[in-house]
Amino acid sequence: MEDTYQVIVVGAGFAGLTAAKELGRKGVRVLLIDSNNYHQFQPLLYQVATSQIGVSAVTRPIRSVVRRLRSVRVLTADVASVDVGNHAVTTVDGETFSAQILVIAVGAVPNFFNTPGAEDHALPLYSVTDATTLGTGLTRLLDRADREPGVPVDVVVVGGGPTGVETAGALAENIKFVVTKYFSPELAARCRVHLVDMVPSVLAMFSLKSQAYTTQRLNKIGVQLHMGVGVTEVRADGVTLADGTEIPSRIVVWAGGLKAGNLLAGSGLPQGKGGRIDVRPDLTAPGAEGVYVLGDAANITDASGAKLPQLGSVAQQAGNWAARNIYADITGGTRQPFHYTDKGYMAMIGRGAAVAELGRKRLQLQGPLAFLSWLLVHLALLSGTQQKVRALFSWLNGYIFHSPAQVVVGGTERGLDKGTGRGPQPGR
Repeated sequence: MEDTYQVIVVGAGFAGLTAAKELGRKGVRVLLIDSNNYHQFQPLLYQVATSQIGVSAVTRPIRSVVRRLRSVRVLTADVASVDVGNHAVTTVDGETFSAQILVIAVGAVPNFFNTPGAEDHALPLYSVTDATTLGTGLTRLLDRADREPGVPVDVVVVGGGPTGVETAGALAENIKFVVTKYFSPELAARCRVHLVDMVPSVLAMFSLKSQAYTTQRLNKIGVQLHMGVGVTEVRADGVTLADGTEIPSRIVVWAGGLKAGNLLAGSGLPQGKGGRIDVRPDLTAPGAEGVYVLGDAANITDASGAKLPQLGSVAQQAGNWAARNIYADITGGTRQPFHYTDKGYMAMIGRGAAVAELGRKRLQLQGPLAFLSWLLVHLALLSGTQQKVRALFSWLNGYIFHSPAQVVVGGTERGLDKGTGRGPQPGR
């Protein structure tokens, strides 16, 4: 096919979509490829899974995002391989596209760390498909438990980072408010949420003060913490921990980490931690001129050489910065090393409870003020006015009236049809 593109961007997550938009605003001819025709807001997927907001609040059609950018073409397709030497990609349909510059922003896939049974029985939470699958499994589990008086209902969340903490907190509060209100207090009393991680404390990247507050809050809402002990096996009926403890559970949520997908493994690029590419300071791949790697596909460092976390804010800023460097490549300018503006970390623990450490100096907030900050920041980051309105309405409805935002239909009893939309993942 005749090359009509200056840049190909693979992946329409935070990084890829930001780069494509910025280049489109400068009139650069861009082909944006993703396996889905929508952009997803990953930080709120746990709320989709726990019926706090609907899918339409966290997804937006990619074409609507770039509709005014005439030089950007969107292609919905699975990418089978990338040729970094020729800046080309080939789709599963056999079509090949090439350009002057290639941007790989394919996201990542769940990292089960070779835990026996985890890939078969645990449910990840990285895509909209994951979230709806988990939501279906949780709903059907409760429906079944309502028909079986006296049977315990345990849900295990693996991973004590922000995703795991937010998911466990949302599940515990659903039990307290939604299950009690819409099922029965008796069923709610039989439900338990377990949070497991091999590290000794929740939110390891946060301060000790934030960790202490989070631990206290999770205990208060009934989350049973199993910290400092890893998972050695996941089965259809539960998990086994490294200390020999067995927790019976028909739902195991995996929030234990991410790794690069097979597309990067077959690219020929040298892979670093987590299978990601250790990019150079200007965000290009080592040994591959004209190839940029962004988001969860990349290990990005700051000015001091320290690796930056896999956060949406890092991905967005990297996408913006890469667009500047790519435009410099096209116009004969000079690339600049990536400079990250540290905005800090946030995690919600439940209604009226959150922790926030803002800015490089880490202004620490806990409780209602952090909760309000979390809501405002995530509302601002959502893509599209309709998405913001839907999320705001769902939050008001859920936090004031304790009403679920959606009805989950379809799927199997455990929701184990675990399609995760993996192709290029719409990654960060």
